[in-house]
Amino acid sequence: MVSTAPAAVAGIAVSLALGSIASPGLAGPAAPPAAPEAAQAVVDGTCRRCHNDRARYGNLSLDRFDVARAVDDRPLAEKIIRKVRTGLMPPAGVARPDEAELQSLAGALETLVDDAAAEQPLPARRSFQRLNRAEYERSVRDLLALDVRASDYLPLDTKSAGFDNIADAQLLSPTLMNGYLRAAAEVSRLAVGDATAGPREATYKVTRWVSQREQVEGAPYGSRGGISVVHTFPADADYRFRVSFHHETTGELFGSGRGALHTVEHPEQIEISIDGERVALLDIDRWMHVSDPNGVNLRTDPVRVTAGPHRVSAVFVRHLEGPAQDLISPHDWSLSSTSVANAYGFTSLPHLRDLAIRGPLDPVGVSDTPSRRRVFTCRPAGPDDAPACAREIVDRLGAAAYRRPLTAGDRRALMALYESGAAEGGFEAGVRMALEGMLASPHFVFRFEAPPAGIDAAEGFALSGHALASRLSFFLWAAGPDAELVDLATAGRLTDPAVLDAQVRRMLADPRSEALATRFAAQWLRLPDLDPLHPDVRTYPDFDEQLKHAMRRETELFFDHLVREDRSLTELLTADYTFVNERLARHYGLPGVAGERHRRVTWPSAHPRHGLLGHGSVLALTSYADRTSPVLRGKWVMEVLLGSPPPPPPPDVPDLDDTAAADGGRLLSVRERLEQHRRSPACSSCHRMMDPIGLALEHYDVTGARRVKDNGNPIDSAGELYDGTPVASAGDLRAALLKRPGAIASTFAEKLMAYALGRRIEHFDMPAVRDVVRAAEADGLRLSRFILEIVRSPAFRTQGRAPDSVED
Repeated sequence: MVSTAPAAVAGIAVSLALGSIASPGLAGPAAPPAAPEAAQAVVDGTCRRCHNDRARYGNLSLDRFDVARAVDDRPLAEKIIRKVRTGLMPPAGVARPDEAELQSLAGALETLVDDAAAEQPLPARRSFQRLNRAEYERSVRDLLALDVRASDYLPLDTKSAGFDNIADAQLLSPTLMNGYLRAAAEVSRLAVGDATAGPREATYKVTRWVSQREQVEGAPYGSRGGISVVHTFPADADYRFRVSFHHETTGELFGSGRGALHTVEHPEQIEISIDGERVALLDIDRWMHVSDPNGVNLRTDPVRVTAGPHRVSAVFVRHLEGPAQDLISPHDWSLSSTSVANAYGFTSLPHLRDLAIRGPLDPVGVSDTPSRRRVFTCRPAGPDDAPACAREIVDRLGAAAYRRPLTAGDRRALMALYESGAAEGGFEAGVRMALEGMLASPHFVFRFEAPPAGIDAAEGFALSGHALASRLSFFLWAAGPDAELVDLATAGRLTDPAVLDAQVRRMLADPRSEALATRFAAQWLRLPDLDPLHPDVRTYPDFDEQLKHAMRRETELFFDHLVREDRSLTELLTADYTFVNERLARHYGLPGVAGERHRRVTWPSAHPRHGLLGHGSVLALTSYADRTSPVLRGKWVMEVLLGSPPPPPPPDVPDLDDTAAADGGRLLSVRERLEQHRRSPACSSCHRMMDPIGLALEHYDVTGARRVKDNGNPIDSAGELYDGTPVASAGDLRAALLKRPGAIASTFAEKLMAYALGRRIEHFDMPAVRDVVRAAEADGLRLSRFILEIVRSPAFRTQGRAPDSVED
């Protein structure tokens, strides 16, 4: 491409030599596809001036690239399409042809590649998938009406392409398989109950990042702080409860200093309650110390509890509403620093660190529980009736667990387990053994997609109704299919396009489709990156775990609203509303919002927080602990929204933190330090693309709060995007991105398809992605249309050819 300045030439180094080949984009000014000869002229007259055998900017040469034969090098053709559609090529500072010419070039390449793809009968295949942590929890809940923590048994899930359900990244190991076996044994015992269980201890932790001034969700009224959880007790028995508290670095109980609200005469108290009923009330010794024989722990006497799930709360009794003695203003984060716990002018309160439940002790039986009602739908009148009743239970639970009707072999294997267990412990023990076998079975843990009889799997095949039902349910609900889906699959009707469409719409209306927000959107938008985020406490003492959770929940509820109301994808950027609770509203400066429940609020017309770019979650996860990062924010927009991530920095490039933080005694703003950093030609090429995007968001600090100064310097957010568009604010950036909605739509379709298929999207999938986007564009980019078109696509409804038979 033609360069007019050395810096512009350097910018080409980040052009087409990127690892990803996804997100082609269909945006920009409408222009008909150019004839191959005209498109070749654009490549020869513009691109090859820099991307040739001699210069090889971006480690790319187009000297032998023939537009008319683009199908011979589809990965390269897709890279060119993507860069042109997103406006990243030609880069800023380089002479650009007319925009219509560039879009016609992309259109010509798309037409050639898409026409050739129409002759390829089936998409690529993927290996079988296994249940990840989230899917395991949801599947057990649906099957047994039992809530479990999969993290107690299974290791962290491996991510690929941004998602934790990508099949070829779900590697198997002895540790993982042992985790599934342990989970099967434990879950089956919790579901059925176990009057012979020995004592063990379960611990629920409360991190120091959690503020404990207010009532926690699920706790009794008149309480503050602590923890409230639903714990499943395995048997009717006695249980002991232990609570421990946060302490200062010197070992003293936190909250015992000069600003403490409790005294020896009127100590703080912590209450243990079961389902809202107090079972223990413990006085807290103000002078307890880690060096004491019991440390900073308190224990209850044995408490009789029946089997099954019960809400257990360990909370502080609220005796009064203050006073707040803080000299300046109370910190929202009540445990922001233990170094001030014994200082004047700071209100400090005891904080719970963890709750431990030990038992069962002296079990006497098992009461009726929701799980037992789900399992034991029949009871044998006598020993002779037990096998028939067990077979009924096995058939029902087995079909739900395996996500299809049981075969004769399945039934024989499970009944053999029942008979083995029943011989030792009776009817319930036999059912528990059969249930453990179901949960440990590959048919539950894995999702196999077998070809029909007589079909060569290497050549690809259409999915059976039951395999299609599982794909659909794990896509939309992150759990197995319900009875209606399984019945339709068994009857052979689910493969009917009209029936399939109707089921998609039914499932989107179901509350379980919230998984699209909490699973798909959360991973696409990188919301899990909030989990390890802890801004510097001395600069941001009001950022606590509750605020972080409210930020994530805001974004999840926002996306869920777009799905349920079938809104346009562009509302991701343009929405003049959001969802906040009192804590988040106060952070945003929004008046009139009270309580912990999130509710929809409307922004004023000229407010800068419209859409995702104003969400605290996005702004916080793209910052460092002590400063904002225009680089991270720019990279997030390029990678997450535009699907065009910048290349990694060279290994010898110094970090921004290595630059001077002050000049002549004056602290420098982040922008000023960035300008120093990118003086190096090795740095400037990438930063010319990322920095203007991130600088447009500099009016938001590390926590996403609005600001006007950075280190005492007025914010300077003006810049010029990679395509020459001037931006100076979040509103300008939003308008610039909306000039190319097809780029965002293509990225969204690619990510949604990868999540739906459970495999990475490759260059040969791009024609299918473009088909989805074209259909969605014709319907106003409504989210339901994206979902429907992906489900209708051959990639979703078929298992493709073996890898060695797929054309590169």
